[in-house]
Amino acid sequence: MTKYGLRTGCAFAALCIAAYTPASAQTAPAAPAEADSAQAPGATETGADIIVTGSARQQRRFDVSYAVNSLSNADIQKLAPVNFADLLGKLPGFAVENTGGEVQNIFRLRGLPSDGGLVTFQQDGLPLFHENDGNFFRGDDLNRFDLMTQRVEVVRGGPAPVYASYAAAIVNNITVSGTATTRGKAQVTLGDTGLYRLDAYQAGPIDDSTYYAIGGFIRHHDGYRDNGFPNDRGGQIRANIKHDFATGSLRVSLNYLNDHNVFYLPIPTADPRNPSKSLNQYIDYFSGTMNSPALRDATIRYRQADGTTRSVGADLGNGRHTEFGNLGVQYDTDLDGWKIAAKGGVSVGKLHFDALYSTTNPSDANAFAGSYLTAARTAFGAGVSRLGYAIAGTKGAEVYDPNATSGLVVPGQFRDVISKFYSTQGDLSVTRSITTGFGTHDLRVGVYGSLYGETNEVAYQDYLLEVRGKPRTLDLIAYNAAGQALGSVTDNGVLRYTTTLNRGNTNASMYALYANDTWEILNGLTLDGGIRHERYSFSGYAFATASADLGDRTTLADNSVRAFTGQVISSKLKPDITNWTAGINYDVTRHLGAYARASHLETPPSTQVTYQINPTILTSKANQYEVGLKAAFGRSYLYLIGFYTRYNPLNASFVALDPVTGRNDQSVPFVGKADIKGVEIDGNLALPYGFAVTGALTISDPKYKSLTNANGASPGNVEGNQIVREPKVYGNIRPSVDFDLGGNDVQIYGRYEYVGKRYVDFFNNTALPAYQTVGAGVTLTHGTWQMQVVGDNIFNAHGLTEGNTRTDQLSGQGTADAIYGRPIFGRNFRFVLSKSW
Repeated sequence: MTKYGLRTGCAFAALCIAAYTPASAQTAPAAPAEADSAQAPGATETGADIIVTGSARQQRRFDVSYAVNSLSNADIQKLAPVNFADLLGKLPGFAVENTGGEVQNIFRLRGLPSDGGLVTFQQDGLPLFHENDGNFFRGDDLNRFDLMTQRVEVVRGGPAPVYASYAAAIVNNITVSGTATTRGKAQVTLGDTGLYRLDAYQAGPIDDSTYYAIGGFIRHHDGYRDNGFPNDRGGQIRANIKHDFATGSLRVSLNYLNDHNVFYLPIPTADPRNPSKSLNQYIDYFSGTMNSPALRDATIRYRQADGTTRSVGADLGNGRHTEFGNLGVQYDTDLDGWKIAAKGGVSVGKLHFDALYSTTNPSDANAFAGSYLTAARTAFGAGVSRLGYAIAGTKGAEVYDPNATSGLVVPGQFRDVISKFYSTQGDLSVTRSITTGFGTHDLRVGVYGSLYGETNEVAYQDYLLEVRGKPRTLDLIAYNAAGQALGSVTDNGVLRYTTTLNRGNTNASMYALYANDTWEILNGLTLDGGIRHERYSFSGYAFATASADLGDRTTLADNSVRAFTGQVISSKLKPDITNWTAGINYDVTRHLGAYARASHLETPPSTQVTYQINPTILTSKANQYEVGLKAAFGRSYLYLIGFYTRYNPLNASFVALDPVTGRNDQSVPFVGKADIKGVEIDGNLALPYGFAVTGALTISDPKYKSLTNANGASPGNVEGNQIVREPKVYGNIRPSVDFDLGGNDVQIYGRYEYVGKRYVDFFNNTALPAYQTVGAGVTLTHGTWQMQVVGDNIFNAHGLTEGNTRTDQLSGQGTADAIYGRPIFGRNFRFVLSKSW
């Protein structure tokens, strides 16, 4: 049995044991609602939801002076997100692109120009990796929700910069703990996209003061798009033991994830020669992808420092293979009013990532071949009379005629990335409530520290592909007048061997001191302020590279390959930052209130700059202001929040693809400011007879301001433009009805989602049109059994995200509307059956 199979088998066995045990070992009644991760949504007043993230003490959601949502496990199941980005997209303020697959998707907060780097993911109050973005992995890669997720708390803006690093928002995944009552749940999910998933958890007592919880998931998924191989396979297991003392508790937790997730990249949707002509007959809008079984046995070649050529095997079906473990410890005690909280965690893992990235737009096959004719004659002699296509690997025996199909060919870039990472983090805080003649202060002071690092091994190389779903790789062959092959532009489908080659390592240490005071001046009137100072020390190195010819005279593919020179470039960096927040909250009654807040966020450079050559190093700063009005009556609530953010300096620089060399080395530095004004609406209206309407809407105006460019691009034409890929309007509305049918609880719910127009480029030349989707679901609960059917994008609405970020950020795609991008997923359904105890 393979290592993967053994581990998956062990996880499966553990989950099966968890599912079986309660039936054979006990018949205790179900746990109280407040302890059950699967309690019904809306079972209590919304204002009574208890919030622990971004606060010195537990508070009602209504009482805090910042924007926060709390989603129970049952809420998440009802929302039925396809991935974590999709879940965040149901909340106000988050504009997401959930089209990349299960992980590494895009989520932007309140128009901030960052693809997720300003959203900090935590598990029980600590990050699993200190930085938000690791080397090709993000917080949603390490944090997966399953039945061990008791709830997810999401803080938008507010005190996030004081309670976490790199944080314009905090997404805190709070896991299930055991209680005195044994409880559990097993759940099977089936989807019409070839989805098979088993979730289970169990929690309960070991003795009178010690409790356990264990659970997780295993899953196999063919995928929303047809790769020709499975999309997702693997799983997660989490467990913890908690012991209560007279004055506090100690909790030890374990988390292990071993999962493969294929990454979807943009596809061409229309013919660039005639943008009104769809390519749907060649590559289906909803199921098509450029991922292909033809790249399951790829060979990446480059020159090593000793002059030898290295050939590395790679498999596109590997996807993003993340394997990591985390050990966490949490201690809480109350010593005569001094509340002490100590948390620590150690994460060790490895990522092996294989993906096919888009590069340039498709080209007319005849024109593409003609562009290589001169180079072919130089390499293979003047006798070359023409270039022709063949299926890769057939040595010209299987001729390919592009004019018999789309008439197009397209390059694609295979990326092979390997990174090992570690992260240790700890937080120690003391909270004390002090009553004075002028009200009560909740003072909290703390220290946070982390030691972390990662390695980097990256190789990119270009392939030539036909334009269709699951494309075959192509060879472009040079023929003489007699039809004899004299050489080949490509080599077994490779257009250019390794065009990007990086190897390096980085290590970092940091510590933070923070303090916060929540001052309740009188009943309903509260002032609070906090500050956080962080100091970092980065050290790393990168191996320098140069261009080399591997010497194969039968092909052009190896003429300009990256090679290690033997030079090692070391770098060190010691940034420090200071963040702060201040807010005021006034509750007129327990049902009506208002707040105002200002926060300052500084984000130091990532440690990854220390294993890059000539990186752009910049500490960005964001000043955030928000004013909120809030009302809560029973299960009805309305939060109306106005926000303004000034991001300065904004590093809008990016690395573009050079279409001639295939290298990702065209640095386009844009530095300036971003201004974002907007309004968030978050509400729920509970009506008679079980009807309810829940919704979230964000209206904003994200703009570039005062951009400068050192390479001659005219920033004046960017001034005031809409920030790339940021919509001005987005939101959703979710009606539902809950009623009794023959002693069974029935919930029927719908979902309408809208995403406004965005642009792929700084100059707003090419638009990603607005789109809207409709989803629906029904849940039937019979005692401890529950059945759910949910569908997404029921009417197969068209919507395009991302664009082609390798090439179109400057000039667009040459069309008014994008013809290259990641389409939203088509209509799909899932069936969920669960049993609680």
